Amino acid sequence: MPMHVRDAMSSVVLTIGPAHTLRQAARLMSARRVGSAIVLDPDTCGLGILTERDILNSVGAGQDPDQETAHDHTTADVVFAAPGWTLDEAARTMTQGGFRHLVVLDAGGPVGVVSVRDIIRCWAPIPQTVPA
Repeated sequence: MPMHVRDAMSSVVLTIGPAHTLRQAARLMSARRVGSAIVLDPDTCGLGILTERDILNSVGAGQDPDQETAHDHTTADVVFAAPGWTLDEAARTMTQGGFRHLVVLDAGGPVGVVSVRDIIRCWAPIPQTVPA
């Protein structure tokens, strides 16, 4: 029986605004132990995603994380998944698009994020050891 996005996704959805600095975003992502934040821009009525890789690329390019904003580093052409997608569909979409996170929408709003790591955890669970 195939597993679905709803089985793997993280329902911890961090949302930030476009004016958050990259340092603020990184602190929030670290505190929530997530690798991405959904950027809600009320001016465009759109959703974007900011990932740990976006922050890493900015810092690696010598940009100041206290000056750079989420808006300037947000991926706006986000590919969305539905909770009922199979994990195969999600993995194929990520591979074809070259990205590691999918925002999961249900009833028009974000309900989770599924990452490559989430899918791997479902496909190759760590066996539980039995105490001796």
